[in-house]
Amino acid sequence: MGLHARPAAMVAQEAAKLATVVRLGREGGTAVDARSVLSILTLDARQGDELVLSAEGPDALEAVVALASVIERDLDSEP
Repeated sequence: MGLHARPAAMVAQEAAKLATVVRLGREGGTAVDARSVLSILTLDARQGDELVLSAEGPDALEAVVALASVIERDLDSEP
């Protein structure tokens, strides 16, 4: 289904827990702050779309891995 309101909120909640700012976007497009539900919704991401995560800082790799694991889950089927 994609990153509609509920999954976008779940991603934003997880991103807000991280010390590093993680950005989410499309290849070649503008990246948005993954802590913002409204910004995530502007990506209009659909199921099967490829998204790019980026982060800077000492724990950037861990932050990207953590958020990627959230995005890869089937967020529509979770309570």
